[in-house]
Amino acid sequence: MTTKSIPLTDELHAYLVAHGAPPDEIIRDLAEETRSVLPEHASMQVAPEQAAFLTFLTRLLDVRQAVEVGTFTGLSALAIARGLPDGGRLTCFDISEEFTGIARRYWARAGVQDRIDLRIGPAGETLRELPHERHLDFAFIDADKTGYPVYWAELVPRMRPGGVIAVDNVLRGGRVIAPRDANDRAIAAFNDEVLADVRVDPVMLPIADGLTLARVR
Repeated sequence: MTTKSIPLTDELHAYLVAHGAPPDEIIRDLAEETRSVLPEHASMQVAPEQAAFLTFLTRLLDVRQAVEVGTFTGLSALAIARGLPDGGRLTCFDISEEFTGIARRYWARAGVQDRIDLRIGPAGETLRELPHERHLDFAFIDADKTGYPVYWAELVPRMRPGGVIAVDNVLRGGRVIAPRDANDRAIAAFNDEVLADVRVDPVMLPIADGLTLARVR
């Protein structure tokens, strides 16, 4: 038994992706367009194995009501929407019409646009428009790092018992150990907050840049 996750070389990462759920043509095209059109922002896109995991997780949890904070060009939303059953809904929150314009095209191409409700505006404000009852099955947070505590505070009370919140970039390239900037410090503090939150049972996984899954009690 190994005591920790093994390092991923480029070759091993390619093997991992190929032997999981390999990206289909739509996901490959979306990823390529994002890299081509928005090279300076392309790192904001989820990794291919994350996309596959989000679809898997959505199906495993039988998610019917989901929320995403931070949509970018729509790859993670596409992955979640594909895992929803008939009648399932994903509400996405983002601030960019430009980035989500790309997302809308690929959602339509994948035939999942009818499952997605996109809301443009600061998520700290627009999340408050959601019903206050505990109705959400799944939430994915992948937005501005200093905003994570605000999004967490709005989402946890709206999750049904047993619902799951997934949070991306919780390792910050390893810099949570020795933060270098405000985003690193924000995530390090947020990780401590999640660990101390008695309302959830969290686990942190070394997927891509670190992914926390928190089951809400």
